[in-house]
Amino acid sequence: MSKSFISTFLFFSFITVFGQSKPIDTKPKDTVVYEQSYGLRAGIDLSRLILTSLDDNYTGFEIVADYRLTQKLYIAAELGNEKRTKQEDLYNFTTSGSYIKVGVDNNTYANWYGEQNSVFMGARLAFSTFENTLNNYQLFDSNRYWNPEGFAPGSNEPEQFSGLNAAWIEALFGTKIELFSNIFLGASIRLGFLFTDAQDGRFPLLWVPGFNKVTWDSKFGVGYNYSISYFLPLYKKKNRAKKKIEELENEEK
Repeated sequence: MSKSFISTFLFFSFITVFGQSKPIDTKPKDTVVYEQSYGLRAGIDLSRLILTSLDDNYTGFEIVADYRLTQKLYIAAELGNEKRTKQEDLYNFTTSGSYIKVGVDNNTYANWYGEQNSVFMGARLAFSTFENTLNNYQLFDSNRYWNPEGFAPGSNEPEQFSGLNAAWIEALFGTKIELFSNIFLGASIRLGFLFTDAQDGRFPLLWVPGFNKVTWDSKFGVGYNYSISYFLPLYKKKNRAKKKIEELENEEK
């Protein structure tokens, strides 16, 4: 009986040692497969609506949209219409027209499970068609003898310059945060470079819808927008994600 007991004990000891000889992974790979939503996100620019309500010399409206292609890459576009009246030293003019911007956004933010926020860099190719109306103007005269308080009146008859257009490229940086389920608040700042324009020689190009102010000594312009949009999920893709090891180590501490 003692021999049987010793044999049985040695057998189970061998099995235990053999089972423990396999290396133990103290930091197993924490990867899960989950589904991310892909679809169309569309909304409006809030900044143009606010400026329209506050400034009597401006009206504007812009639609924003993007479509998710991959986990980080989006096709994006903006379509809008603007009208602005400005008073310069010698003349008053009104510019009105429409514009479209098309390009891509690259999300640089690593979301946690279930998040759809983005911090992105992007680029746009933009095109605008518009018209200028010279509302009135004065004549510049260095001799102020006859008009000591101002310049001589030129004309108060509006003169229209139609069929104008301009094209430019934009580099932008922005973010979109999910406030509620599928509702996003976004903001972006944009640097544009005007590379073509068509204008009447009698009146300079001073302001372009979608681009902003134009100066004679620079082709660069700065813009921004604040948007609210709704995400319409169309389908889902499985994506393999990995939790950050730093958080797991912090939890162990």
